[in-house]
Amino acid sequence: MLGEEQNQSPSSDFLFSVFQFSSYPWAHYLSYDARCDHPIQLGTNDVLQSYPVQSLKSIYAVIRLPRPIAISVIVAALVLSVIIGYRLFQTSATSLTLFGNVDIREVEMAFRQSGRLTIMNFEEGERVTAGTLLAELDSEPFQERLDQAQAQYEEAIALLEKLQHGFRNQEIAQAEESVRETEAALAFAISEFERQKSSVSSGATTRQTLDQARTARDQARAQLGAARQDLSLKREGSRQEDIAAATAQLAGTKAALEEARTALSDTRISAPADAIIQSRIREPGSMVGPSSPVYSLSLKNPVYLRAYVSETELTKAIPGTQVTVNCDSCSKTYQGTIGFVSARAEFTPKTVETTDLRTDLVYRVRITVTDADEGLRQGMPVTITTHENP
Repeated sequence: MLGEEQNQSPSSDFLFSVFQFSSYPWAHYLSYDARCDHPIQLGTNDVLQSYPVQSLKSIYAVIRLPRPIAISVIVAALVLSVIIGYRLFQTSATSLTLFGNVDIREVEMAFRQSGRLTIMNFEEGERVTAGTLLAELDSEPFQERLDQAQAQYEEAIALLEKLQHGFRNQEIAQAEESVRETEAALAFAISEFERQKSSVSSGATTRQTLDQARTARDQARAQLGAARQDLSLKREGSRQEDIAAATAQLAGTKAALEEARTALSDTRISAPADAIIQSRIREPGSMVGPSSPVYSLSLKNPVYLRAYVSETELTKAIPGTQVTVNCDSCSKTYQGTIGFVSARAEFTPKTVETTDLRTDLVYRVRITVTDADEGLRQGMPVTITTHENP
């Protein structure tokens, strides 16, 4: 029966449509009779089970349809094809596929001071959190410098306080007593000079003795003036210039103290953020200098992707656009956002610019992955697809 129906020639009043069911190795064969509108079963699964599987990979069902129905089906199929084609064109016009890599973000940890390395706390591949102590230098020389700076700072404080407080009452009283003493000495020298002067006229004393009395009088008068000036200085206190100089000296010693403290703290380095130890460069006992790295850290968050977009598609890569991220070895699809588009082209065209050369310009794009995990490793190639924001 199957062979007879297949050998019949089609009538001009009917259209034949052929459908391929490549995914169904067993299928029903149906045909519409020209004299009735109900289907006639030509073959079933049971009948076709005896055929080899290789011959059933492509099965054709022939359906004879009346012309009006066939025309309606064809028109509907064309309309559906136009709709699907338009949707596909619209999607391709708004979406953008980029190929890039997970950005490499590493930090080389180094000391700011020279010294002997004493402690290295981590091995390669270990995870560290922000603030974790990584390594230390021998701190003894730096502690000694700090102690010396501390002593000089305290000395400067004492000197400034002494100048600000002025002289003690006992010192002022001592100066007053010195003034009274020199006044008494001057009074005696004056009286002695007058006595010697009167004796010279009567010949009771010599001219030399008179001169000595005069000198003693003058010396006593000078000593009295010096004592009075010293008393005045002690009563007025220190000069403002001396106080200002002592204040500046104190500021200098304080700066030296802070520098010594900073140098001591620089003998320890800590992780700046959550990271993975990428390389352990030095070992304890090594002498290291400033800017000589001892660790290399791979930062974990945030995860950035680096891609490039051509000039013709630059309008599709807008900051804030949501993207999906896939990679060959990833078991999930990641979500991200375009965060930065370079304002400068990466490849500069030749001096003589043409329309073709303009299309060679590309711009760097940075994408921030919002749900990154251990599946994304630095340097890994990724595929980035943009989609419209809701």
